[in-house]
Amino acid sequence: MVATRYQTAFKLYPYKKVEAQDGAAVRHPVVIVGGGPIGLALALDLGLKGTPALVLDDHDGAGLGSKAICFAKRTLDIANRMGAGQAMVDKGVVWNVGKVFHDDRKVFDFNLLPEDGHRNPAFINLQQPYFEKYFVDAITDAQAKGAPIEIRGRNCVTAVENHGDFSTLTVDTPDGPYQIEADYLIACDGARSPIRDMMGLTFDGRVFEDNFLIADVHMKADFPTERWFWFEPPFKGSGQSALLHKQPDDIWRIDFQLGWDIDRDHELDPDRIRARVDAMLASQAGEVPQYELEWTSIYTFQCRRMEKFRHGNVIFAGDSAHQVSPFGARGANSGVQDTDNLAWKLDLVLKGLADDSLLDTYATEREHGADENILNSTRATDFLTPKSEVSKSFRNAVLELANKHAFARPLVNSGRLSVPCNYVGFPLFGEDALNGPEATQPGMTCPDAPFGDSFVLEHLGGGFTVLAIGCAATDVDAHGITAKALNIPSPSGALKSRYLGGAAQAVYLIRPDQHVVARWANFDAGAIAAAIQTAIGKG
Repeated sequence: MVATRYQTAFKLYPYKKVEAQDGAAVRHPVVIVGGGPIGLALALDLGLKGTPALVLDDHDGAGLGSKAICFAKRTLDIANRMGAGQAMVDKGVVWNVGKVFHDDRKVFDFNLLPEDGHRNPAFINLQQPYFEKYFVDAITDAQAKGAPIEIRGRNCVTAVENHGDFSTLTVDTPDGPYQIEADYLIACDGARSPIRDMMGLTFDGRVFEDNFLIADVHMKADFPTERWFWFEPPFKGSGQSALLHKQPDDIWRIDFQLGWDIDRDHELDPDRIRARVDAMLASQAGEVPQYELEWTSIYTFQCRRMEKFRHGNVIFAGDSAHQVSPFGARGANSGVQDTDNLAWKLDLVLKGLADDSLLDTYATEREHGADENILNSTRATDFLTPKSEVSKSFRNAVLELANKHAFARPLVNSGRLSVPCNYVGFPLFGEDALNGPEATQPGMTCPDAPFGDSFVLEHLGGGFTVLAIGCAATDVDAHGITAKALNIPSPSGALKSRYLGGAAQAVYLIRPDQHVVARWANFDAGAIAAAIQTAIGKG
């Protein structure tokens, strides 16, 4: 269970000395610190757009342990756009259904994606090392096609000096230190962010007085591929709540609530963990199958974020910028939405097609996303861990009602699961000149729908798109940007209902991260050019 500093699940980018280590500091447009899911996703997105990205990681591959395991549909849609999504779905455990229990009684179940017509499921369970491996595989494929992406393993940033319009980084390696320069430094170095500490920046929020034990168990079991969550579970030693999830390779994730005042070393004793797991398995399977403990950890619920995600030419993304408790799968999924938001803006700025101020909107929009996640995570934590007998009585009364009445089920909070963030009403979005569905108004993410033998999201690409449904459009050039036309003259039923509503036809401008900029009843090149101007911060 104890890993040495450089043990990895997959050695993806072994250390290799580069020529730059022996010369003067080389300037790079973008330096990303951290080779986890967030840093890799950002590097791949930038490289596919033709913007050079250098990743520095203090390891040489994906770390040991499952860590993040729940990846949401929005993350899969983003990964699919960059060529990594199919491998994730093929390996992952697909699930849409969850069940909530109180003691030994099922309260209710839910389906996170009850409708057809989507390429990806609501969620997959996939160990984080596989996520990282598949993104490195996609980076390797992109590099072979000319994408300017470089990953340097065993390159640990030990100092940052900010000069206003660029930063100098001191990097330690097995061959000694060297320096590089970055026009933009992107910190994707996790919740304990060394970059944040080096810059003396705060990470404020709330630490909840509770601890949870993660036990990844390797075993053969007949439990369905669903999310099972217990309030006050019937098996001994589980605390106030417990969670069961299936992962690939016959690995099962089990969470036990431990309480606040614990002896961490004692709780991590394998015999004590086995006693808890044995009680759960005996309760659910009638007997205890053979199993092995693959990975164990204890975490404390925390909801924190930086006050600002942008500090001049240094930008923070993922857990370095914001941290939430894990119930709800809002950590890694939110971080991937960070990269989806940042990559196209950084690309346009570096190509001179947008002003540097466009990057301020990354901070504004994703700070909003972090606040939304922290609010949901805080509410979930308060519901999971009542702080008084009165609040516990209220919680249990809600569970009792939810068992019998559908209206009470939205009040049950075992972790509001990750959903796409919307920016309705934010400055970069234009007019809504269509009496269309609320789900596709400006600021929302585009829903998927069948399109011929594929799905509409597969055709949006990584740039601006003019989507014409039931009519025709042409490419629109504005401000050095070409918005490519995608014409769907005969939309399917799902596409009509999700994009047209009661309208006969519609034209949408969609930005590179698949958020709707504006929409109209008819094609108007001038209106689209004005909306592009708004979307890049020049409106």
